[in-house]
Amino acid sequence: MKQIIGTDKAPAAIGPYSQGVEAGGLVITSGQIPLDPATGKFPDGIREQTRQSLANVQAILAAAGTDLAHVLKTTVFLKDMNDFAAMNEVYATFFPEGAYPARSAVEVARLPKDALVEIEVIAAK
Repeated sequence: MKQIIGTDKAPAAIGPYSQGVEAGGLVITSGQIPLDPATGKFPDGIREQTRQSLANVQAILAAAGTDLAHVLKTTVFLKDMNDFAAMNEVYATFFPEGAYPARSAVEVARLPKDALVEIEVIAAK
């Protein structure tokens, strides 16, 4: 059975989707852009936006009763692949060394609200 995950510690959905869904022992988040849930604004720069996107993911996972240590797969969408190294530097600090999840990273033409990065995850419960 599917359970909808939601928290006010991450930005509210801006369309017909859920922040996250749990089913069969997995938690799947929607892509998280770097909106600060308290201010509704983006931080400046790819490093800060990566940090905020992952903080939003963390909040959704916490609401589902799991955490980043249980993430199996991430997908990172970048506005500019030239930001990969800076994103990767911040990304690495969020996951246990030696237990990194599988990951895809792609450059896209445009992200919601012109974000520089969007991150989604699949985690075990």
